[in-house]
Amino acid sequence: METIVIVGGGAGGLELATRLGDTLGSSKRAHIVLVDRWPGHFWKPLLHTVASGKCDPQVTELSFSAQALDHDFEFVQGEMLCMDRAHRTITLSPRDGSDGACRVIAYDKLVLALGSITNFYDVPGAAEHALTLDSVADAESFRRRFFDTCTRASESRQPVSVVIVGGGATGVELAAELSNTARALADYRIHTLDPEQDIRITVIERGQHLLPQLEPLQAQRAARHLRSLGIDVLTSTSVASVTQDAVIDAAGHAHRADLTLWAAGVEAPQLCATLGLSTNHLKKIMVDASLRSANDGRIYALGDCANYVCPVKGPAPPRAQVAHQQAMFLADLLARRDDSNRPQFRYHDYGSLISLGQQAAVGALTGPVTGRRYKVGGAAARLLYRLLYQKHLLQLHGVARMVTHTLVDWLRAKVLPPVRLHR
Repeated sequence: METIVIVGGGAGGLELATRLGDTLGSSKRAHIVLVDRWPGHFWKPLLHTVASGKCDPQVTELSFSAQALDHDFEFVQGEMLCMDRAHRTITLSPRDGSDGACRVIAYDKLVLALGSITNFYDVPGAAEHALTLDSVADAESFRRRFFDTCTRASESRQPVSVVIVGGGATGVELAAELSNTARALADYRIHTLDPEQDIRITVIERGQHLLPQLEPLQAQRAARHLRSLGIDVLTSTSVASVTQDAVIDAAGHAHRADLTLWAAGVEAPQLCATLGLSTNHLKKIMVDASLRSANDGRIYALGDCANYVCPVKGPAPPRAQVAHQQAMFLADLLARRDDSNRPQFRYHDYGSLISLGQQAAVGALTGPVTGRRYKVGGAAARLLYRLLYQKHLLQLHGVARMVTHTLVDWLRAKVLPPVRLHR
C-alpha cells in the first residue's frame, strides 16, 4: 500500500487529505498522511476577522486530529525541515518543539501545500517593525496589540494611528473590520476614545486603485465605502521604509503609526528554496500541467507555494479558489489506478468577493459558460461572500455538518458581543 504525504493543512491541503481519505484511505488503497505544524485548521481568508476581534479562532478552528479520524487519514503535527528525494523521506521537527530527536516520514508520493508568507520586498524596516497576517498566531498578536494600544491611548488621551500597507483583499477587509471594532469597543466602554476622531486607520496602496483583481469602478466603490467609515485611502503611494512609529512613503512623507500591518504581497516559504526543486523568484515550486514538480515526478505542489502557469490566463494568483481547484484536481489524479493518461489542470476564475465590513461587500463574478464578468454589490454581494466559507465547510464536512456549523455560528452571533472584549 502506497503512502501519500501532504505537507500543509491550509485550504487546499486539508481538502485534499479529506477527499483522499474518503476515497483511498477508507478503501485501504493508500495510507494518507497530513503534516502541519499547527494542531488545527483555520481558513486563511478569514484571518482579518481574528485580527479585528470579530472571530474567536478557538471556537472556529478545526482540529486536524478530529478531521483525520472522521475521514480515514493520519495527522502528524510537526514542521517540515528538509527532504531526502533519494530515499523518499521528509524530516520533521521534534514533537512539541522539544529538544528530542527529529522524526522521519517515508512517502511514495509527496504533495507540498505549504502556503505563503508575507513578502516585504526588501523595504527597510518592514520585517522588523510591521506586523503580518500569515497565521492565527499573527492575527491574535495584532488583535492584542490593537486592544492594548487603544486602552493605553484612552488613559493618556492620545490618538491612535494604524497604517495598513497594501490595498488588496487582506488590507481592505482588515481596515473595514477594524473600523467596526473601534466603534464596538467604544460602545462597550473598553476605551473612551472617539472612534471617528481619535482612531485613524490608513490604507496605503502603491497601485492606482485598491483591489487590483476588480475592475476600476468596483475598486473605486470600495474606496468610497472605506472613506465613508473614516478610513484614509492613499493610492499611487509607494512605501520607502518603515520605522517603529511611522511609515515613510517614497515622497518622504511620514505617516505616524502606532501599529503597522504589512499586507502588500506574498511569497512561498523559505523552505521551498531549500528542497532542491526548481523555484521562481518568489520561491514558488515550478510545476507542470499536472501539478508535478519539474524535477521529480513523485512530488506535487498546490496552492500559494506552487508556480502553476495557465497557458491561457497566465500565472495562477495566490487565492483560496486556486488552492481548492488544485486540491480537487489532485484528489482525482492521485486516486486513478491508471497513471498513463494524465489530465492537465486548468484554472477557472470564478471572480472575487471582498468584504467591506459587517453590512457591505463588493466584487465581480464570472459566468461559468459565457465567461462574462458580472459586478455585484450590496446585500447580494454580502450574502455571496458569506457563502464562500460555507462552501469550504461543505468540502470538509458534508451538507449536514456544514448546516450545523452555520446554525451554531448564527446563534453565537445573536447572543455574543460583535467583537471580543477581552485582551
